Amino acid sequence: MAEQAGFTLALSSDHFHPWNERQGQSGFAWSWLGAAMCTTPSLSYRVVCAPGQRYHPAIIAQAAATLAEMFPDRFWITVGSGQALNESITGEKWPCKADRNTRLKECVDIMRGLWAGETVNHRGLVCVEEATLYSRPDVAPLIIGAAITAETAEWLGGWADGLITTSRPPEQLKKVVDAFRRGGGEGKPMILKVQLSYDRDEAAARSGAFDQWSTNIFQSVLLSDLKLPAQFEAAAQYVNPDEMEQQVRISSHLQQHIEWLQQDIELGFDELMLHNVNRNQEQFIEDFGAKVLPALT
Repeated sequence: MAEQAGFTLALSSDHFHPWNERQGQSGFAWSWLGAAMCTTPSLSYRVVCAPGQRYHPAIIAQAAATLAEMFPDRFWITVGSGQALNESITGEKWPCKADRNTRLKECVDIMRGLWAGETVNHRGLVCVEEATLYSRPDVAPLIIGAAITAETAEWLGGWADGLITTSRPPEQLKKVVDAFRRGGGEGKPMILKVQLSYDRDEAAARSGAFDQWSTNIFQSVLLSDLKLPAQFEAAAQYVNPDEMEQQVRISSHLQQHIEWLQQDIELGFDELMLHNVNRNQEQFIEDFGAKVLPALT
């Protein structure tokens, strides 16, 4: 439906658990990607995942290489240091942020080596022994780094092929953009995942945002370290509905959404991934396809 409405990109976040019980589902991203890319040939795809604990980086390298070979020029992988909500299911110790960053960079170097046709041996926070990837695309997929904070964005600027971050007030978002560029990201692609709640009824837009996304508005240190959907729900008991507007763009007015997205374009973002956090997806796709996408393109 999104393809028919004029959207050109789709993003999947590779979760094991949902953020809360009401979200209900949390399917395997890589299975979904294979099916979706086959049936929607005009869409390009991105996936956010965290190699290093739940996934060995050689397995992610193989999965991404196969999709990039099957669907040339339609797939990027975006990587982050991970969240305990998904990664702690292995029963291994959940590392501190500094160690997670070190581990992530090791994983990226391993993946790039495999995509280049190297036989990779590595012993560090992750280990690889005599790994060679036989099915490889002609052009390796870009590796886009995920960052919520300016500090992480600056670190990513030196080695990632681009940046993905999440929407927030413009002055906060600009700090992340500036940090990425300062760290070496000038000229590299930047993706913004825009959390929004749209409904033709303003009250429904607000209630839908609070119901589905009140568990997701916390600072990075909390989002990264809570382990269970029930823990996120417990923390969200103290969220005031008025606080949602700092993290989710809530409006029943399409022109307001257009103006917000135009600000994102002015900040330099190359791709805008629109995530309607409430459950009324068909209405969102219809109305944004009819009014918002033409205004931006």
